[in-house]
Amino acid sequence: MDNEIIKEYSNEELTIVWKPKTCIHAGECIKALPNAYQPKEKPWIITGNATSDEFKAQIAKCPSGALSYYINDDKKA
Repeated sequence: MDNEIIKEYSNEELTIVWKPKTCIHAGECIKALPNAYQPKEKPWIITGNATSDEFKAQIAKCPSGALSYYINDDKKA
């Protein structure tokens, strides 16, 4: 049985999903949005420091696929 840890970080519009086991720590997220991704902080993703569109664009470039997102209204429906 896979007990993979999955972390979620939400703002009003979307929820960012992070899978630590999948992450290769390439740092592309930090390079793209250094104010939003702060690995020494807890939580390390600060959703108020970037727009939803900025997060979507950055997540699309995640080389490992460890970061994904869903639109909050879509999940509720």
